[in-house]
Formats: sequence, C-alpha cells, structure tokens
Amino acid sequence: MGSPPLSGNIFRFGRFELDPDTRQLRKAGVLLHIQPQPLTVLTVLVSRAGRIVTRDELRHEIWGNETYVDFEQGLGYCVRQIRTVLGDEAQTPRFIETIPRRGYRFIAPVESNREPALSESQPKTVPEGKTRRVPIGLILAGSAGVLVLAAFGYLARARSSVHLTSNDTIVIADFTNLTGDPLLDDTLKEAVTIHLQQSPFLNILSDQRVAATLKLMNRPGQRLSVDVAREVCLRSHSKAMLTGSIALVGTHYVIGLRANNCQSGDMFASAEAYAGNRDGVMDALEKAGNQIREKLGESLASIKSFSRPLREATTSSLEALKLFSVADPAKQESLVNYQRAVQLDPDFAVAYASIGTVQVNFGQIALARESFKKAFELRDRVSEHERFYIESSYYTVTTGQMELANQTYLEWAREYPNDSSAYGNLGFICINLGDYDKAVKATREALRTSGDNSIWSANLITAYISLGRMDEAKALFDQALAHDPSDGGLHSDGYYLAFLSHDDAKMQEEAAWASGKPGFEDGMFADESDTAAYYGRLAEADNLSQRAVDSANRNDEKESAAFWEASEALRLAEFGNSSAARRVALHALSSNHAPGVRLAVALATARSGDAEGAQKLADALDREFPVDTLIQAYWLPTIRSAVDLDRGRPSQALELLKQTQPYELAQTLQFQFATMYPVYLRGEAYLRAGQPEQAFVEFRKVLDHRHAVINFPLASLAYLQLARAKAARHDTDARLAYQDFLTLWKDADRDVPILKDAKAEYAKLQ
Repeated sequence: MGSPPLSGNIFRFGRFELDPDTRQLRKAGVLLHIQPQPLTVLTVLVSRAGRIVTRDELRHEIWGNETYVDFEQGLGYCVRQIRTVLGDEAQTPRFIETIPRRGYRFIAPVESNREPALSESQPKTVPEGKTRRVPIGLILAGSAGVLVLAAFGYLARARSSVHLTSNDTIVIADFTNLTGDPLLDDTLKEAVTIHLQQSPFLNILSDQRVAATLKLMNRPGQRLSVDVAREVCLRSHSKAMLTGSIALVGTHYVIGLRANNCQSGDMFASAEAYAGNRDGVMDALEKAGNQIREKLGESLASIKSFSRPLREATTSSLEALKLFSVADPAKQESLVNYQRAVQLDPDFAVAYASIGTVQVNFGQIALARESFKKAFELRDRVSEHERFYIESSYYTVTTGQMELANQTYLEWAREYPNDSSAYGNLGFICINLGDYDKAVKATREALRTSGDNSIWSANLITAYISLGRMDEAKALFDQALAHDPSDGGLHSDGYYLAFLSHDDAKMQEEAAWASGKPGFEDGMFADESDTAAYYGRLAEADNLSQRAVDSANRNDEKESAAFWEASEALRLAEFGNSSAARRVALHALSSNHAPGVRLAVALATARSGDAEGAQKLADALDREFPVDTLIQAYWLPTIRSAVDLDRGRPSQALELLKQTQPYELAQTLQFQFATMYPVYLRGEAYLRAGQPEQAFVEFRKVLDHRHAVINFPLASLAYLQLARAKAARHDTDARLAYQDFLTLWKDADRDVPILKDAKAEYAKLQ
C-alpha cells in the first residue's frame, strides 16, 4: 500500500492549499469549511494527482477492510461536497474527473513542498504501484477545530481505546445537522445529553458550568460549536469533548459520535448508527450513545442497568423534544415551550417536572405541586437519573415529605456522585428544615461538583447568613456576584447582608437593581416592606406591600401577589390592627387559594381574633396535606397554638408547640428567612401562663438568631416581649429593655397599637 506522505507535506493546486497535518483547506489564504470525510477523500486524490483512484482503492485505503452498506452513496456525497467547495462541475471538471464504473482522478496540476505530485501529462517520478497512502490517523485525528465525525455511512477508527475515569468531565458540543431538517437542530444534543447523563460513570459538564465558562470567555450564551466547545473544555479543565452529527445518505440517516482529547485533539472513541427514517433517529442515537459509553470505559453491566430507551426517558415526539431542548428552567418565558411540549406528548414526564421547576422558581407553588404530581405519575417512563429528579421534587413540593426528599437526594448523590443537583437540592432541603450546618456541607459539595453555580452560591450565602457567618457570606457574595450579576437570589442575599450590616445605601442599590424586573421586583418590595415594619413604620410597610402585590399581579404571579397580601395581614395582626388584619387576610384568600396563602391567612386570622375562621382553615389544610412535614410539624401546631392563645388556653398552646421544636429555624413558604413563629408564640404562652423565666428564654432565642430571622417584624417585637418577660419577673433592668425597643422604634408611626401599649407599660415602670 506504499508509505505515508512525510509530515509537513502541503499540496497546492490553483488558488488552493491543502495541509493534511492541520486538516485545513484554504483558498487564497482564506480557510474553507469542509467536512472531515470529504477532506479525507480530497487528500487521497490530490496525493495521487493524475492517477485513476478506483472506488475499491478508496474503500481500502481509507476504511481498510471494513465494509459499509452505504459506501457508494457516501462516496458520491463526499465527491459532491468537494466539488461544491472547489467550485468544480462534474460535466466540465477542472479538478476531479469521474471515470465511469471505475473511480476518480484529480486532473489539476499539484505542487508539494516535499515531493511534487504530478498530473497525468507530467513525467512520473513515483513508480506505478508505489503511490503513497494517506494514513487515516493523520487525516482524522488532527485539529479539533474541524468537525471530526463520520456522517456519511462509514466510520473512522480510533488509534487506541482510551478509558476515562469518573472524575474526567466531558463537554458536549452542539450537533452538526447536515440533513437540512430544522427539527433536528438542538434536538439531538439534548437527547444525547439526557442519554449520557443516565450513566453514573460519565461526568458531563453541567449547563451551569458551561454558561459560567462562556462568561469567562466573554461569550455568554454562545452556541457550542466545535471550536467553542474545545475552548470550554480546556478552560473548565475537562478531559474530553463529544461531537456529533447527523446526515442523510440516500434515504437513510447516519448518526456519528466522537470523543476527542481536549488538549491534543486525539480521538478517544467513536461510534456510528443508522436509521431507516426520521422516526428511527432516537433509537439510532441511543445505540451510538451506548457504544461511546462502552468505549470510554463504562462497564456493560452499568450500561445495561442505566440505559433507559430514549423514547421513554424523553419523548417519542421530536417536535416536543425540540421545544424542550431550547427552553431553560431558570427563565420564566420557557414555561410556554415546556407547556407546548406536553401538549404534543402528554407522557413527557421530564417536561412536566421542568414546568414545576419554573413555577417553583417564580413563586407559583400550588401550580408546581400539580406539575410535579403529573411527572411523578409518569416516572416509570424515565431514566434513573430523571427518576431521582422527579421523585425528589415531588416529595419536596407536592407532598412536602421532607424526610423522603432528603433520603432521595442522598440516594441520588450516592448513585451519581458528580451530579451537583443532588447535593445542591439536599442543601436546599436542609435550609427549609432549618439545619444550616448540614446545608453548608451539602451546598459546598454542590459547588465543588458544579464549579460555579449562582443558585448554589445564593443558597450557601443564605446558610452562612443564618448561622451568623457574615464574613464568609460577604466574601462568597462578592465572588458569586462578579460571576453572575443577573441572579436575583444573589441580590436578595445582598439586601439581607446590607440590612444586617446597617448599610442603607447598599440596600437601596439592591432594591434599584430589582426595579422593573419581573419575578424579582415584587419580592424586593416585600423585603423593603418587612424592613419598614421592623422599625415600626407601618404606613410605609403597607404601601410597599401593596406595591409588591401590584408588581406580582402585573406579571401574572397571582400566588405571590396573594401571599404578599397575606403577609401584610399577618404583620397588621402582630402590631395590633386586628380589624384591618382580618380584612386584608380575607381579600388575600379571595384572590388565591394556594396552600401557602391559606397558611399565612390562617395564622393572621388567629392572631387577629378570628379563632373559628383560623381553625376551619387549619382543619382543611390538615385533611389536604396529611404527610407534609412542615405543614404538620410547623404550621398547623403554630396556627392551632395561636387559636388556643386567643381562647385563653396557654397550656394547650405549649403542648402543641412541642411538635415544632426540631424545625424552629425552618424557612418555609415564600419567606426567605426563618420567622421563628413557634418560638415567639411559645414565649407568649409562657408569659400568659405566668412563667416569665421560660418566656425570657424563648424571646432571647429569637434575638440570638437575628441573622436567621433578619428583618422579619418578629425580630424587633422580640425586644418588646423580652422587656415584658423581665418586667414580669421584676428585673431591675426591665426599663432598659423597654428602652431598647423604643429606641429601635424611634421613627415608628405613633398610632401603631403595640407601640402605644409598650409606651404605657414603660411609663408604669418609672
């Protein structure tokens, strides 16, 4: 078969220059785009210029002894592509002549910097039969800047089998769609990603890390072409880059996958599969994906255990998958795509779960419960990886079974130790339950496995703040915000950090950032409302609450709007404006019946004297959510103890509140902080039961955890309640305790009932 051309050989013909080493074809110095297989065929023809190269020679020289059903069609496709790039014509050729029933001949004069290749009319310096074979390794294992896939019915062979480890991350580039069918754009990359994510062995670089790396490259949101994917691969210290393509060869679809070393460009593994029609594309992709998994080192047993058919793990509808692939659960506008996807395929389980994720992210908790319930009902159709996602979300949001959610996240982390979502969501659960030390541990692991993720960073900052670890919270906040200044969760944390640091200018800066931003503006108005109420400025607080309600309604966030109104009612009740509290609470309830709204309304009505109405709401919620951890062990005991306090039964209230002790620091509903309501009510119950010592301990507990309660009004009212406990036990410094509260409320509205009571009590001590 002859010896290969020397390294560094460059062929020139006309205005063209072909460099086999770099696998580049240029015209007048301009780099031309040509696919790898046509480039391989062109290199063989140019290296034998003037000779007839038969079809059998091309088959043998390039693909060895392997046989491929669609070889003839594939070779014809390659030659047509070459002619298109060179501007050649089959009828009047200037470069490539077709020799009927035999093969092809390159007829243009060719020059080489090593050894001239000659046209048929020039004297031959290379004896017949001694022509050089262009080695397949040289052509196909060159620069990763060119798509290196067999997409025409035949497949290049890797030099050797290279196995990855579970710590080696893989970047998946966008698919090259050569079919002209726009339905296959984006769709196949999404499908192959879902398929490979089933593997507990392969470690796919997450979308969050890809996005963060693109930002560092000053290319935010850019598509992952082969060149861009390789740079992402290098910058993220990943080991391999996976590229894919799909092409039509006659009436058949050919799918190729290839994994290359990011550093050297060498091929690790390749795979190819065929589909007789478009309906078979997903099955072919799955077949190629399993081949790649095995060649990269995953055991056959693992592949068998974690290889749900793609039609089941995703959808049998390419149209639905197309909509799913271009949506982002972090963006509210993606809801339309996900909803359209489930209309096209009502059994698309992961799409329902994605709908639920968007709804949770933007405060539509009641709707999210139904979305996750639908996904849960279809979970038998999904992969193991998606099953963890769906089941944990269902337990967290729909049923509220935090123990089961916690267990599922732990199983997920054991099965997929490189998946940051398992650790990150486990940290979120720990925050919900008020276990901030465990939240820190889990969320740190999420950040370790994800690289840079603003959601996990925001959660870790929240945990740090709640523990009073302000220096760590501030350092992480500055770092995370520099990476992603658009994340609303970070700006909420920034507002809380500023509040706890008494930095009014920074608070105003964070509020200004949220202004006009759907999904964030209303929450910031609510935060500002709590701050005004913390200092007793009730009129200002009510105005800001109304702005929060209006903002949420403008953006069709009905549940959030009603919750902000219910929160206002709760505040009015605590400040002693009982009639206004009941009126606002009833209006909130008439606007929306989401569970979170009903819980806040029930507590507000209990605290404002409507014990009967509160009891009815509590009983209904009890029947509706019999296994919800925080409703059963936090909210219902709190509401019912408030009812008992209203009815003059402090002993019964104290008995009920025993259930809440494991969750006293929990962050629940739409509150982004711990309200510590059970602790506050327990302190009240002790006061009414004539036990001021125990009451003092409870109110002191609220103040000792001010970083967890932040600006929630109970944090300032605890100063007054502490003073009342001291007065009840006749402490000599009771007057000083009252002064602490009155100083805090020095700018408070004068007509606030609880302030009037405090001043009267203070006067009696003088």
